[in-house]
Amino acid sequence: MQVSGSSPEYERITPCRKDCVYTSCYCEENVWKLCEYAKIQKQFPMDEIYAVFISNEQKMVPLWEQKSSHGNKPVIWDYHVILLHDGNKDQRFIYDLDTVLPFPCPFDTYIKEAFRSDAYINPAFRRKLRAIPAEEFLQNFASDRSHMKDATGTWRVSPPPYPCIETAGSKMNLDDFISMDPSVGYGQVHTLTEFVQRFGRS
Repeated sequence: MQVSGSSPEYERITPCRKDCVYTSCYCEENVWKLCEYAKIQKQFPMDEIYAVFISNEQKMVPLWEQKSSHGNKPVIWDYHVILLHDGNKDQRFIYDLDTVLPFPCPFDTYIKEAFRSDAYINPAFRRKLRAIPAEEFLQNFASDRSHMKDATGTWRVSPPPYPCIETAGSKMNLDDFISMDPSVGYGQVHTLTEFVQRFGRS
């Protein structure tokens, strides 16, 4: 399906928003499912697709234009995950199932509206982004969802209905993806400026 208002060459890499696999507060698994869908469909090169983890050392990152926002105030996430399609012909789109922005949203629009600028943010809370090629994310990510349980083992938020995502070597490595230490984990860690320089329009 063509994305309304975009160049006619661009085709979305996922179903429309209402048909995507989605569980509130499980953004990492929602994006994993989007990557899985793209791989199964084999319609687009997987090296154009990235899972992008957003966090920082304090695990406090402001994002605007989120469904859980109140008015014009940002939501402060410990981390958030989005999908980036770095397509051909300067077409780059962000897929965020938790935003009120379009799905998908043009890269430059998402950066401007959801991230805004680091210039007005306390340096301690500036966003960092770990961009992981989708194939690498699918092969290595694992979560037993234990981070979503309280001290008594009760779910803070109900989990997805499908089984936990795991690999042959791990049942839980979410922290490696959330970490913004470039010496650990997968993919490449960027400041917001570096991320825009790498993927934004030249």
